[in-house]
Amino acid sequence: MDALKKIAESSLKSQENMPKFEVGDTVKIGVNIREGDKERVQMFEGTVIARKGSGVAETFTVRRVSYGVGVERVFPVHSPNVVSVQVVRKGRVRRSKLYYLRSRVGKAAKVKEQIR
Repeated sequence: MDALKKIAESSLKSQENMPKFEVGDTVKIGVNIREGDKERVQMFEGTVIARKGSGVAETFTVRRVSYGVGVERVFPVHSPNVVSVQVVRKGRVRRSKLYYLRSRVGKAAKVKEQIR
């Protein structure tokens, strides 16, 4: 088990590369997309509705509405395909999982902004 932990720790991303974001924040994620032999970075912007796991297995779920259809993607935090994460705005929520946003439409599906 110690050998597995050492391998897992070596594949973790450093804290300098990953900004601190929480559930409710609106983030913009740069994802590496491979098309044949070419690579490009595709941006995905949405609200973080969940964070799960710890260590290498840590993931976060991002939701956005695109052309009237809700789209959710689960990203591993320490994946090499996740190039960048930018926090667009901080959200003020009182839940650790925002799954209730799935059933909401329009302004009711928005998260209030945290004012500092």
